[in-house]
Amino acid sequence: MSRFFSGEASDYFSLVTSLNGRFRNFAHLSKTDANEGRSNFDLSRNSSAKTLILLSILTIFIGAWAKWSDFDETIMFLKSYDLGWIYIMTGTIMLAINAVAFLWRLSLVARYRPAPIATDEQLLTCTVIVPAYNEGKQVLRTLRSIARSDFPAEKLEIIAIDDGSQDDTWYWIQKAGRELGSTVKILKMPKNSGKRAALNEGFKIGTGQVFVTIDSDSLIEPQTLRRLMSPFYNNDRCGAVAGSVRVLNRHEGIIPRMLDVTFAYCFEFIRSSESQYNTVFCTPGALAAYKRDALMPIRSRWLKQTFFGRSANIGEDRALTNWIIRTGWHVKFQCDAVVYTNIPVRYDGLVKMLIRWARSNVREMIMMFPFIFTKFRKDSMLGARINFVLNWINLVIPNILLIGVVFCILWRPDIFIMQVMLGSILSACIPAAFYALRRQSSNALWGFAHNIFWVVALAWINLYALLTMHKDRWLTREIVTEEQAQPQEQSELTQSAA
Repeated sequence: MSRFFSGEASDYFSLVTSLNGRFRNFAHLSKTDANEGRSNFDLSRNSSAKTLILLSILTIFIGAWAKWSDFDETIMFLKSYDLGWIYIMTGTIMLAINAVAFLWRLSLVARYRPAPIATDEQLLTCTVIVPAYNEGKQVLRTLRSIARSDFPAEKLEIIAIDDGSQDDTWYWIQKAGRELGSTVKILKMPKNSGKRAALNEGFKIGTGQVFVTIDSDSLIEPQTLRRLMSPFYNNDRCGAVAGSVRVLNRHEGIIPRMLDVTFAYCFEFIRSSESQYNTVFCTPGALAAYKRDALMPIRSRWLKQTFFGRSANIGEDRALTNWIIRTGWHVKFQCDAVVYTNIPVRYDGLVKMLIRWARSNVREMIMMFPFIFTKFRKDSMLGARINFVLNWINLVIPNILLIGVVFCILWRPDIFIMQVMLGSILSACIPAAFYALRRQSSNALWGFAHNIFWVVALAWINLYALLTMHKDRWLTREIVTEEQAQPQEQSELTQSAA
């Protein structure tokens, strides 16, 4: 039990060893020394943090219970006013909708199975594209992990693209080209043009029947590529496959540990359910696969996509998924195709990432309106439409309710603060339970910390994204001018085949 409670820190270092294998100095993942002293320190600190989380949960329950009668009286008072009654009924209906939606998704997840692993003969040829911007040495580690894949060498092509980096990224890409041999092609964009433009260059020169995109701050397991490619053999209508994203640097701080739990729920639960009706809404940039026959006919429209009359520079993965769904292809999820990716460890970096994701989600939900209720493919579209409606409900209504919550807290903080905290704890139970069952780890407790943190410090993000959806700065990639951000079909490249 003590080993279970201490979490997965030791498993992380085992992962480092298995991923890095024979590569010298490859164990220094995320610029952290994986030595035993640091490991023991992290284990002790992680256990102490979990104890604090448990104490916080207990305090919130006691505080909410102590004020429950006052809370009940206040709710009755609010119901005596028309606006208050409407507000409370809206919240109740939202709770009921999400409860039914969860049961629906749970039934889908219970039936979900990943596609059987394809043999060498069954695998299609594959081009892996790795765009990099100011990634430094990490891009070399990423390319090494791809080169170590259990995948037929004659069917694998790797393209590494430096998107006008201002650091030493190009040096490490060149080093990868020399070290990993003719499998790797390396390109250098003449200036920073954005991830969409960099990916497009890979699509133009890649020869594979399937394109796989992997972020330059990520690592994959030896079996990941084979598993990711398997749905294409098992389903002729499969146009894209989403991989399962996990947190690589979860030992680096509180934020990665919290997001490790939410990632498990979002990727392994939500996308497993979406896969059952062949319409995963987003194939993540960290790991996704696109069939050439599905991608190439829509590549130009995706590249030149605009929003509010401006070039769309964010959400390239969600946009590409939308186009593939729109043209009638299936989009699947392969839960055993795992990628480990670095995420921000500081609050400011996390906010930038979440704002970008939220804006992209709003944009692409709007872009789905023209086709989602039309006959965009021959087989059933009901699941996709239900999910679309649920997404819009959860995109708009909670932000309206949030305004009311803020008003109530300002009005009666002695009553509502603890009740709001209790709600955050209760809503964390499902993601935490899912994580505990899947990982067999008490790190699931970080899911409760995440929800408290969300209420206190992040609840404003979705509303802000709705109000600023027209903004298209990448934020973390630092595209500084609109001219640089314009995708360019014709660009001058420095290209060399290693």
